[in-house]
Formats: sequence, structure tokens, C-alpha cells
Amino acid sequence: MHPTSDADIDRLARRIAGAKLGWYLHATVYIAVNLLLALLSARQAHHWALYPALGWGLGLLIHGVVVWLVVPGNRLRERLVAQERKRLLAARDRW
Repeated sequence: MHPTSDADIDRLARRIAGAKLGWYLHATVYIAVNLLLALLSARQAHHWALYPALGWGLGLLIHGVVVWLVVPGNRLRERLVAQERKRLLAARDRW
């Protein structure tokens, strides 16, 4: 079922933009934490930081696939909402 009313499209656009923003936050935390772990690991003979980076990286990859490929306050959020709203309105006009 395709959203047809402006309210439905707005609600869907906000949900999609929120999911994308969540992925950006996840990726930022991943980078920050793994840089810290790499610095700590570099001070030791065994470079163990690779293991959490790979495991968490797999989780980030799966999260990205879901957000960017599966799932049909803040200036970034509002910009994403506007982009999704525009895309959905254009698609609705083709239906």
C-alpha cells in the first residue's frame, strides 16, 4: 500500500529520515570508539582492537543495509525529511 495523503507521506518521510540519522550516529560512535581502541591497542604488542572493529563493523554494515536498502531537530534530520517528502510526493504523482 502506498501512502496517498500528505500526512501519510510526511509521517513516512520523518520515519525514514530518523532511520538514516540513526545510522549516521551509529557510524560516528563506531569511528570514535574504534579510534580510541586502536590507540590503546597500539601501545601493546598484540593489536587486539581489530576484533571489536570487525564485529561492530559487521553490525554497522547490517544497520546500513537495513536503513539504506531495505527501509522504503536537527538540521540534518529536517533536510533528510524534506528530501524524503519531495521524493515521496513525486512518486505519489506518478501513481
